Amino acid sequence: MTENHATNHATNLDTLKTNHEILILGGTGKTGRRIAARLPGARVGSRAGTPPFDWTDQATWAPALAGTRAAYLAYYPDVTAPWASDVLGALAERAARAGVERLVLLSARGLPNARPAERAVREAGTGWTILRASWFCQNFSEEFPAAGIRERGELVLPAAPDTVEAFVDADDIADVAVAALTGGGLDGRTLELTSPRALTLAESVAELGRATGREIRYRAVSAGAYAAHLTADVGLPTEVAGMLAALFEEALDGRNAAVTGDVAAVLGRPARDFADFAAATATAWRASPTPA
Repeated sequence: MTENHATNHATNLDTLKTNHEILILGGTGKTGRRIAARLPGARVGSRAGTPPFDWTDQATWAPALAGTRAAYLAYYPDVTAPWASDVLGALAERAARAGVERLVLLSARGLPNARPAERAVREAGTGWTILRASWFCQNFSEEFPAAGIRERGELVLPAAPDTVEAFVDADDIADVAVAALTGGGLDGRTLELTSPRALTLAESVAELGRATGREIRYRAVSAGAYAAHLTADVGLPTEVAGMLAALFEEALDGRNAAVTGDVAAVLGRPARDFADFAAATATAWRASPTPA
């Protein structure tokens, strides 16, 4: 589909009658639940939803898509998974047949393995917007790294401490996604979402230390050691742990050091700086009190 075709196809979405015509798949995740909070009445696609939605059970797709005109796609476990393009392509084609006019895909910045999934969504026959996000700020506070920071004062990742990343705040992603879901101006666009300032991992840990008033260390490990940690200590399945460890090692190699202005261009305000995120979220990393 050409960009102009996508734009023309979805123009009528500007007359959405209700947020109930918006479906948020991955609606309980870091970005999805923020989008849902911004769109009261939007339907959240999850296994516990009404009706339920499960990426692995195509029988749940049609009931979730019924009455949908715009949908947000945050694929689990990750858009870079080898099978993600097949699943997202099938879902997007089903959505097009069901009359969905606009799909907004959360993708990964700088990762070639995410491109097949993007292509599958673009070619399905709906309007589309692709959001290529840098590593989330909230990966520090709402994922497994948070426990290590809180309990041991240590961030462990399979990346060198001098790796530079232009982290992006999940609230900024949510605001851009809402703009894409509810208006036609971003149809046919691929956006790269970052913070306004890039930091090394060591510098990001220093920002967390300043925000919490405690010393926080950074420790680099191999992808294999990180996968073992995710399996043994976090409880992730071996396949998922290995995929995430390899993904983190690849993504956090400095490839996403460049800052973009896409968040500011869409929202008309600066993207959130990592230091502001750390200050607002400091309680997530403060050590738990020692039992008496």
